[in-house]
Amino acid sequence: MTELLAVGHENYLVLDRVIAVAPPGAAPLRRAIQSAKERDRVIDLTSGRRTKAVVVLEDGWVALVAITPETIASRTHALRIPRVAPTASTP
Repeated sequence: MTELLAVGHENYLVLDRVIAVAPPGAAPLRRAIQSAKERDRVIDLTSGRRTKAVVVLEDGWVALVAITPETIASRTHALRIPRVAPTASTP
């Protein structure tokens, strides 16, 4: 089953294709973004907001998102933990 990761503003990424998530400030990430732009491999999912995280995907794609890496990590963790159905209490 394909798990979709909500990255804000009604945008989703396929969780199995995510390689790395990081804040956009580091020079190597800025270079990776520029390189991906030159190859038309950038997906801007910010809806005009400030980029707070860079998601590196398979096949050289880079997604720019407007939520923090910590938020992405917590959403990923929530997807990976099996949900337990509540049990009905008996009187």
